[in-house]
Amino acid sequence: MASKKDTLTTFDVDKTIQPIYTGGDVSLDSSGRVLATTLGEEALLTDPVSGTSLARIDGDGELLTSLLLTPDASHLVACSRSLSMRIFALQKTADLATPINPTLLRTIKPHNSPVVTSAVDRTGTLLATGSADGVVKIWDIRGGYVSHTFHGHTGIISAIRFFESPPSREATKSSAKHDRKAGQQVNGQIDVEMKDAWVEQTDSSALLRLASGSEDGQIRIWDLMKRKSIASLESHVSVIRGLDFSTERQMLVSASRDKTLTFWDIKSWRSKKVIPVLERLESVRFVQSGAFVCVGGESGKIRVWETETGREVTREQEAGGESDEIMHISFQPSLDQLLCVHADQTMMFHSTSLLSTLDSEGMVEELPIIRRISGNHDEIIDLAYTTPDRELLALASNSESIRLVSLAGLAGERSSTAAESYFGADIATLKGHEDIIICLDVDWSGCWLATGAKDNTARLWLIDHANGSYECFATFTGHAESLGAISLPYAPPPEDSAAYSDPLSHPPSFLLTGSQDRTIKRWEIKKPVQIVDKKNPRALYTRKAHDKDINAISTNNNSTIFASASQDRTVKIWSVDEGEVQGVLRGHRRGVWSVKFASKDTPSVTGDSGTASSSRGLILTGSGDKTVKIWNLADFSCLRTFEGHTNSVLKVLWMPPTQSDEADTRGRRGVQVISAGGDGLVKIWDANTGEVNCTLDNHTDRVWALAANPNDNTLVSGGGDSVVTFWKDTSSSTLAATTAASTARVEQEQQLQNFIHTGNYREAITLALQLHHPARLLSLLTNVVNIRPPENGSLSGVQAVDGVLCNLADDQLFTLLLWLRDWNVNARTAQMAQTVLYVITKSYPASRLLALRGNGKGIKDISDALEGLKVYTERHYKRLEELIDESYLIDYTLREMEELGPVD
Repeated sequence: MASKKDTLTTFDVDKTIQPIYTGGDVSLDSSGRVLATTLGEEALLTDPVSGTSLARIDGDGELLTSLLLTPDASHLVACSRSLSMRIFALQKTADLATPINPTLLRTIKPHNSPVVTSAVDRTGTLLATGSADGVVKIWDIRGGYVSHTFHGHTGIISAIRFFESPPSREATKSSAKHDRKAGQQVNGQIDVEMKDAWVEQTDSSALLRLASGSEDGQIRIWDLMKRKSIASLESHVSVIRGLDFSTERQMLVSASRDKTLTFWDIKSWRSKKVIPVLERLESVRFVQSGAFVCVGGESGKIRVWETETGREVTREQEAGGESDEIMHISFQPSLDQLLCVHADQTMMFHSTSLLSTLDSEGMVEELPIIRRISGNHDEIIDLAYTTPDRELLALASNSESIRLVSLAGLAGERSSTAAESYFGADIATLKGHEDIIICLDVDWSGCWLATGAKDNTARLWLIDHANGSYECFATFTGHAESLGAISLPYAPPPEDSAAYSDPLSHPPSFLLTGSQDRTIKRWEIKKPVQIVDKKNPRALYTRKAHDKDINAISTNNNSTIFASASQDRTVKIWSVDEGEVQGVLRGHRRGVWSVKFASKDTPSVTGDSGTASSSRGLILTGSGDKTVKIWNLADFSCLRTFEGHTNSVLKVLWMPPTQSDEADTRGRRGVQVISAGGDGLVKIWDANTGEVNCTLDNHTDRVWALAANPNDNTLVSGGGDSVVTFWKDTSSSTLAATTAASTARVEQEQQLQNFIHTGNYREAITLALQLHHPARLLSLLTNVVNIRPPENGSLSGVQAVDGVLCNLADDQLFTLLLWLRDWNVNARTAQMAQTVLYVITKSYPASRLLALRGNGKGIKDISDALEGLKVYTERHYKRLEELIDESYLIDYTLREMEELGPVD
């Protein structure tokens, strides 16, 4: 049997996919390389092109209500429910870990109510904030002071926008008069500073103005030079959600939840046209130099209108669901891209270049998506590797769709398209289900993905990653309640067959599903050439399987039998062809959440009742009773039970055999199984001993999903914390490092013995501290203190030892004081301890001794050690005083005995 060190198993976090957006404001700089998103109370800066995390800004304990990035990404403004506004200066660094260094410039209380919306002018020098109290304020970002305060709205400020318009004749005549008054004090601030700020961001022929909309449907236009409202626009009857201005067209547009889009003439401030959009609008933007207007709202689709004619140029699109609703749109003219933020916290970049070349009918299809970013994957319910090379990860994320995520860069994979140029990039979304997807499974090739959902249906998807095609191949309808389990055959066809060489043209032969209606169904899958109509496939057979919900189904390696796990605490073994029960596994005390057959090349497993091989059949189960069990299908008995989780075991796997060219680590480690539980932990067990080899901890909520990559033994786990963690097998490197460290320690031990033998106290003491050998250091220091006669000028007896004790590092000094405290307890070693303590107190100032801290293990503060030294030192001195007092009795006795000397 292999030794303990030969069976070492370790996994480390390789990469993670974490949430970057949980709802709220999103802001993009003019270059398109810095994306600011709201993550609860924190702000996150990300490069949307490479997926790199640029910076994370901690919150103040309250959720953010507004987040804004200046166009040049020089400043970030964050407002929260705590009524504070924090302004950060952003500076680029050479540090790859944090490419942007945020520095807090100031914290301000901007309003008496939370800031709801904010906007910045095109130069990034002026900031406008609108709050829930109906007040609009304008700030100098660099100076941090208020320049304007506008009152007039009677409701919450819901939209705000800076714009520049040509001056009127009256404004031109009054500009010289305003210049003469520029030195006056206004609202406690100097007007000269305000004028200089405006000159920086407006030319001499433009007037800087501000448009603001509120929940009462009113729009006000504010003149920053005159410091007053110059127009009140009334056309909408509901909340104003979007405002934008076209400099080329000199036109203002507003979008409202009253399902209308209104264009305004900036000369008369009257509506030029009102377009009934027939959907609640949330945002609006001019594109293509103001020639078109893009809107987004409850339909979840970008719709485009011509500015001049008011004609919609996008063809009719099928409306999305509630989670597809567009909450915000931003446009970067230099990039010709629209950024759309959806209610499901997905951000999509659309290209607007298609608008420059309309078709013969003057229409355009849906704006193409050039990049998709999932801000938050929500609760990860299930996941699986897809494609033959395991290049994509399919995620069931508590929604009606499956998200395909790129794994480019995880293990040196090459990305084939620009969209997947980085790890974690969203590649595609599989839509078709009408309710939350609960389970999924992949066949042997990774080209066919099966999903089961709460809409009582299962779907089979064709994953043709090379051609960028991800389509629903078939829909299986027949269950009366939601599906909780699904399984495809895992047995690969013969290598010389067409199905093996071209899996895309040969779907799996069957599909197994289990439902809350307590039945299992087997579905036959026809090849594409055999499909002559679009009718849904019919079940080959239906069996009443369990008394409660079915949680999992697994097929064995040769597709002859399958297992179903249920909340009724049993696992049943079925024949695939006939659908007849072959055996029942009983022993769990709670519902069984997961079941998995062992692969055909799994070695024999030794259990409590003997040895069983995978040729007869081994199966693994995880239950709500917090245990994992291995069963022998030869007699349907429990081979071994694993206990260690503190909550339900939700997923189990067999550790796949490694495909690497390294040493046969599996042979040394034996059979291992993996479990994920509601306690947020992933555990790897030794199947032969029942012991935990290692525990993986990187989740803060229950772990629902678990998968293993057979190519490199990488594990991936997903949980309720929206985090997907990739675990790299570091067993070989850890074993090599442990072996090297053990060899080095043996050599150091021998070197220490040599130093002691030769009397090299300086090197011996240093090495004893390094190797953490208190007993040998005690012997060394005792020999030093007992040297007679001591060297002249030495505090300890040997000057070389004084030199070592006077030049210790803080951690060595801390360790030595702890040992001195222990040595000082014993009267036999107290003299040596007091001598060394005397050397230390003479060599180091008290401030340094009091500042010593531990390394996190045991005592962390030196005060406890000093207290122990004090107590026993006082006891030793008291004992010495008693001995001195007793010595006087001896002196008296000796003197009296001299008087009784012999008589001549």
